[in-house]
Amino acid sequence: MGKLQKKGEKGAANNYITRTQAVKKLQLTLPDFRKICILKGIYPHEPRKKRKLAKGSSAPKTFYYAKDIQYLAHEPLLEKFAETKIFVRKIKKALGREELDTVQRVRDQKPRYTLDHIVKERYPTFPDAVKDLDDALSLVFLFSTMPRQGRIQTGIINKCRVLAVEFMHYIVAARCIKKVFVSIKGFYIQAEIEGNDITWIMPHQFTTPPPTNIDFKVMLSFLELYTTLLGFVNFKLFSNLNLIYPPKALEEVFSEKSRVYFGDDIYRERLESLNIKLAEVPKDDDDDEIDEELLMGDETLESLAASRKEEGEFKSLFKDCKFFLSREIPREIVVLVIRSLGGEVSWDSDSGVASTYDESDDSITHHIVDRPSQSHQFLSRCYIQPQWVFDCVNQRKLLPVDEYVPGAILPPHLSPFVQEGAYVPPEQVELLSRDRKDDAEEKEEKKEELSAEDKKLALMAMPKKRKALYNKMVHSNKQKAKVVNKLKRKREEIDTSKGAKKQTTAK
Repeated sequence: MGKLQKKGEKGAANNYITRTQAVKKLQLTLPDFRKICILKGIYPHEPRKKRKLAKGSSAPKTFYYAKDIQYLAHEPLLEKFAETKIFVRKIKKALGREELDTVQRVRDQKPRYTLDHIVKERYPTFPDAVKDLDDALSLVFLFSTMPRQGRIQTGIINKCRVLAVEFMHYIVAARCIKKVFVSIKGFYIQAEIEGNDITWIMPHQFTTPPPTNIDFKVMLSFLELYTTLLGFVNFKLFSNLNLIYPPKALEEVFSEKSRVYFGDDIYRERLESLNIKLAEVPKDDDDDEIDEELLMGDETLESLAASRKEEGEFKSLFKDCKFFLSREIPREIVVLVIRSLGGEVSWDSDSGVASTYDESDDSITHHIVDRPSQSHQFLSRCYIQPQWVFDCVNQRKLLPVDEYVPGAILPPHLSPFVQEGAYVPPEQVELLSRDRKDDAEEKEEKKEELSAEDKKLALMAMPKKRKALYNKMVHSNKQKAKVVNKLKRKREEIDTSKGAKKQTTAK
């Protein structure tokens, strides 16, 4: 007779482990355990029979895969966490004894670690790292605008600012920006990097106090991983464009004392202005590259040439435009968009460094202002509001400037990030109907709708699991439709109230 198997030692009970058991096994504190899980990408899982695993207890418990915890046990960072624990204990002991020399000596021996091996482990190839840039960029740009006081160290904010400026220089050099949308949260930007659409948020340039109801330890753990990742990605992106990394201005490369000439602060401000040409790495003429177009067919070549022509026209959208920015304009985002689409831009030299021409330049075509009226105007240029730049990018063409003159009521700033099934404003419906009329007709011809009987038969033949999933999808679609209908009714009420006001004013 075989050995009797005890209950709770095999199967699901052996596959999962609670958070308390994992912390005891790894001999870590709860904050350190949370940090190592964030860095390594280990997340809790919900077992199918949670109450059975908890041995009948209904108390809330967090479960992890036992294999994941076993995988964490071999992480070299655990030794660094133990060394840091000992380091803190020594500091407290020396401070209690008021041995200042010992405190300084111990602080010089503070244990340090890097996350290079974790980045290489989680992102084995460069495309994998590029696909995961959305959250990394949003968090780095957020911390780059944090106030330099309080719980966040100044060094972290400065590092985020450097990485953000480097990435924006790549966007300008590669001309890969696709969409921009201005919202209350900030500027939503989408760029095509190595064939992937990356979307992130750039906050408004307003210093806001950090909220008190947010656990910054968790955010800083993510930030520590993302800054290391973005450093690797920036280096690779600059190398692909044959640019020197870290970025340097072209006129400053051959000057050994450029920082002495300009000063550290002005040297940094010139890079942050995004209005300088970057230096390139000298090219080797001996490298032989294979022309991939020779391996393609005629039809593929024609479609590729058409798409490249369209893409080239969009990348040089502002090629023939020369802009001048007033003081009140959010300069960083406007310069980023204009320069990434081939335009020239400058501003008053008193409001910032790296301005290339003055307001009196006769070759200026567009003057961007954000105030109701301008005291002195030049007849040789157009005066517009900043929204014109963003709307031109989203519609991929230069729009008429009549609706964007200073003091005018601007047209609706439509979001280019419209998902299928979401509410679409009437203005955007008109634009889409103009641009995609032919495509819609072709799709309607190819579309074949199932009859009600066929749908009923397919639903009856569907397995239980798929039927439950189908019912969830139908329910979510109904909820979305409710939201869309509510917004449509609200828009109709606004339009009717506006029409009534116009009639009363006309009388």
